[in-house]
Amino acid sequence: MSALRTRGLIGATLVVAVLGMTAACGSENASSPPAAQPTETPTSTPPPSATPTPSTDCPDTIKSVQDATNKVPWGTGAAKSLFQPVSVAICQYDAGATGPTYANVTTKRSGAQATGLFALVNAAKPVAKKPEFCTKELGPTWVLRFTDNDRGVLSYTVEAFGCRHLVATGLEGQGKPGVLPAPRQATPELIKSLGLR
Repeated sequence: MSALRTRGLIGATLVVAVLGMTAACGSENASSPPAAQPTETPTSTPPPSATPTPSTDCPDTIKSVQDATNKVPWGTGAAKSLFQPVSVAICQYDAGATGPTYANVTTKRSGAQATGLFALVNAAKPVAKKPEFCTKELGPTWVLRFTDNDRGVLSYTVEAFGCRHLVATGLEGQGKPGVLPAPRQATPELIKSLGLR
């Protein structure tokens, strides 16, 4: 009984396959146009790099940010900054970014939001000696570019990983004092505020 059933299934399968192929091929005498033939796809140029590009607000690569941060001597500088910002550009670099990578997220804050963020930066206590033993966690790096009414720019680097460095790296503008605030460690409140964007 089972051999008969198997032969019946094989026969039915062959009939369905033949009918399917006949229907797919069609008739050569039919008046319908021939089916489209595959053509060679022209080689396209590769998509643009996913690496962000420099902007007016965030012109530096992560390498230049890291170099500037590492040059700042610990244990020197002002305890508090007297800078009076009216706005801030926040440049965020991905965790583990290296070399020629630019900031991938740029946001701006002005007025009370900028002064509130600056108060969090100024609230962190200076650290006399650069921390040597740090955690191995990963997190983003931010560059905060505070601007005042005279178009002066005070730049800080904030690392949300390892030793959580918070380092003033530059003060640009005519008539601005040359003394940078002392390096410190970022507080959890500052990192939380930056995470909100």
